[in-house]
Amino acid sequence: MFGYAPVHLDDIATVARGGSFQKKDFTEDGHQCIHYGQMYTHFGVYAKECIAHVSDDVFNKSKKAVPGDIVMAVTSENVEDVCSCTAWLGNETIAVSGHTAIIHHDQNAKYLSYYFHSSDFFRQKKKLAHGTKVIEVTPSALNDIIIPLPSIEKQNETVNVLDRFNSLCTDISSGIPAEIEARKKQYEYYRDKLLAFKEIEK
Repeated sequence: MFGYAPVHLDDIATVARGGSFQKKDFTEDGHQCIHYGQMYTHFGVYAKECIAHVSDDVFNKSKKAVPGDIVMAVTSENVEDVCSCTAWLGNETIAVSGHTAIIHHDQNAKYLSYYFHSSDFFRQKKKLAHGTKVIEVTPSALNDIIIPLPSIEKQNETVNVLDRFNSLCTDISSGIPAEIEARKKQYEYYRDKLLAFKEIEK
């Protein structure tokens, strides 16, 4: 099994707040954008296309994510959904709404996003979450998140394994619902095993 060196997020990334555009700013075409509310209903571990656009004027005033950045929703109605995120893997810079954190880094974007979907991360974010009716995690607080970080090569290997499981879980045509549910549980098990803290190999 892989040996991981634990690092704080701010050792490998910068965390910035998202912008302030709203759904009323959406246009039929223009620049691609991600609104934090879409994180709960549309986006998964990664995305290559957005489902909304904004005008040149709104885009120019917005905070932006470049390919490889992680976009994370830091406001939600519950602890389970807060910090839902996606790795932006499209080919262009996009506008990002408020109530988000934009995580810029030089690691494997899918690896980080898979980690942010793991039970290890869930335990850490629960300690950072605050609020009652609205649950929030302050973007700057994410800097203290500890991540098990192997080499880029091993990150790539982990992502290849998890991508295969993720594909089985999300592709309805690949099996009957009971089989998909079994694969989903298997995927979650291996995801958490691969992304859990371990002593780094000598």
